[in-house]
Amino acid sequence: MDTKISTDFYKSNVLGQRSGLFVLFFTEMWERFSFYGMRVLLIQFLTAAVIAGDPLKSGWAWTAEEAGALYGTYAMMLYLTPIFGGIIADKYIGSRMAVIIGAIIMTIGHAAMAFDTTIMFFIGLACLVIGTGFFKPNMPSILGEMYKDLPEKKDGAYTIFYMGVNAGAFFGMMLCGYVAETQGWHWGFGLAGVFMLLGTLQFAFAKPLMGNLGIISKDKEVIAAKAAEDTDKRNPFTVLDYTLIAIVGVIGFLYAFNDPLSKNGIIDMFSALDTSVLRGQNIMILIALIIFIYMLVSRILRYDKVVRDRMFAVVLLAFFLIFFFMSFEQGATSLVLVARDYIDRTLEGSALLTFNIVNGLLTIVPLAIISWVLIKLAVSTWAKIALSNVILITCFLIIWGAALWMLSEEFAKDASEITVSWFSTLNSFFIIALASTVSKLWESKYNPSAAFKYGFGLVLVAIGFLVLGLGSMGISEGVKISMIFLVLTYLFHTLGELFISPVGLSYVSKLVPGRMLAFMFGIWYLAIAIAQKLAAVIGGQVETIKAEYSLSHFFFLFTAIPLAAGVLVMILNPIIKKLMHGIK
Repeated sequence: MDTKISTDFYKSNVLGQRSGLFVLFFTEMWERFSFYGMRVLLIQFLTAAVIAGDPLKSGWAWTAEEAGALYGTYAMMLYLTPIFGGIIADKYIGSRMAVIIGAIIMTIGHAAMAFDTTIMFFIGLACLVIGTGFFKPNMPSILGEMYKDLPEKKDGAYTIFYMGVNAGAFFGMMLCGYVAETQGWHWGFGLAGVFMLLGTLQFAFAKPLMGNLGIISKDKEVIAAKAAEDTDKRNPFTVLDYTLIAIVGVIGFLYAFNDPLSKNGIIDMFSALDTSVLRGQNIMILIALIIFIYMLVSRILRYDKVVRDRMFAVVLLAFFLIFFFMSFEQGATSLVLVARDYIDRTLEGSALLTFNIVNGLLTIVPLAIISWVLIKLAVSTWAKIALSNVILITCFLIIWGAALWMLSEEFAKDASEITVSWFSTLNSFFIIALASTVSKLWESKYNPSAAFKYGFGLVLVAIGFLVLGLGSMGISEGVKISMIFLVLTYLFHTLGELFISPVGLSYVSKLVPGRMLAFMFGIWYLAIAIAQKLAAVIGGQVETIKAEYSLSHFFFLFTAIPLAAGVLVMILNPIIKKLMHGIK
């Protein structure tokens, strides 16, 4: 990329940071608003009953298993397409154009889902997967380039950017969820698309401020220097490597689509391989896993000892990451169904008034703070990017209108049922509230090693499920669980996320030499993709496990899995530290 940036970029600043950071902040915020706003509705919509005479609030009446299979494939693909999107941006179109293309495709996807037809729904999901592939890897890339000459400000810039991610997720799940559950599913899908469109325009019209950030340089010297970089010359991919990668890729791709297709009774491409113990698709994915492990290990073994050991440390951490996200991502699948069907969400009297006051503060205070940042940005950059600021102000007028409408509707009720989507906002709220406190641990003498960070994160997730398991023990049919148990579950899960998620990619960048970063980041995202699929598939069994055993059995299963993984990774701490060769 060209590192030249307009002089205006350097002159204008907001809150001590470059004003361009806040252009990225708001772009990412609206993208996350639309993404999480849609995501929180997906499982609810798929499993909602068909309501005669009310198509707006009718769902597809799928089982939890069928919905989990589709959601798992969707979530899995969201972490695989960014690998290709990053490569395309680096080689051909540049990060900025990739972000714009991705945002446009996602806007089309959200618009498609606003229509009440099956074909448009699946076209929408496909567009969201493709668009995310372009968008997701390139926003952080532009941010890194923006602060290339100012490394001492980079940590603060990423922290602010991360807050934008969570602010968007918080408001998206709250408002899209409320609109969908009270007005109709496709109104919620459509609202997500409105903000995706406006966020895209805001970013595109900010070009005069951003200079040449994210644009591939045509300067011959820059091109020659990039071509001379040592990317992977010490360990080139062999024909066998490419062949094995292709085989694994084809099997994985077929499995991802076969799972929801077969569970919905459409087609099973691997039925000929079915046995009394395993389904054919599971046999094929096990074969693919064995081939992949062989390819990965044989490739790493070709490096020098220190590099080899550090890459094995990354692989070990990626392995335990699967157990974390497999459990944590129940928040997008089974916990949504639990909140809808098994949590007592009814409030009245003083309890309802208290909730409405708290919910009002949770909505208005952060919205006011972010609006203040918007005003600071507009004052600093109006002369350069007036149109971008006008669009941004329009976004906030809409969101303020939607928030005040939601709160007024709830305050007017004598009795109310909290929306299912409200519980999903707790994760983002707790992150915003607790992130700075937890991050201080990393700067203190109590900063734990990588293995213990992962161990603590996994144990905290296990405690979250233990709380919900204890809350659901012994309840009879028709009796619902107190909402405090689910609130505490999200609190422990968020603490677990703060121990693992923000530091994971940091360890990859520390442990892996620059020439292998792309390969190992790919492995990292593959681990998350696998975890997303496992989370949805196992989460889809919530109704089956409840019917055969009890609801508490389901929660105790997700207590045992991350707890065992957390204890194991802490036991392996000496080995992992040795493999890191001094990297902390």
